[in-house]
Amino acid sequence: MEAIARLNNVPTSPRKMRLVADMIRGESVNSALNILKFEPKVGAARLEKLLLSAVANWQAKNEEVRLEEADLYVKEIFVDSARILKRLRPAPQGRAHRIRKRSNHVTLVVDNKAEVAAEVSEEKEDSK
Repeated sequence: MEAIARLNNVPTSPRKMRLVADMIRGESVNSALNILKFEPKVGAARLEKLLLSAVANWQAKNEEVRLEEADLYVKEIFVDSARILKRLRPAPQGRAHRIRKRSNHVTLVVDNKAEVAAEVSEEKEDSK
């Protein structure tokens, strides 16, 4: 059973956050946590907390399964654009330049590899 965690209105540009999200997509949870812990990019600390939240959500759904025995991995992670704050910066000769302060929404899905493999094998048997 998969678990979802969302992070809304993060004051980082989506482009910068996608660079960090691409590093952990498809990785096991332990590997992803190690990557994020030592990554100096801006969004790494926020994604680390989000990943821990997704693991806690999975654990709340699956109380009968021990976390150590479950082979959790990052099934999906995607970054969407959020609101843009528009500001004006003074420029020479009485002009003004627009500054767009971007933000993003992150959605992270964690799942158990064993359950996914079982579902795929069942679908193959049903199609035969």
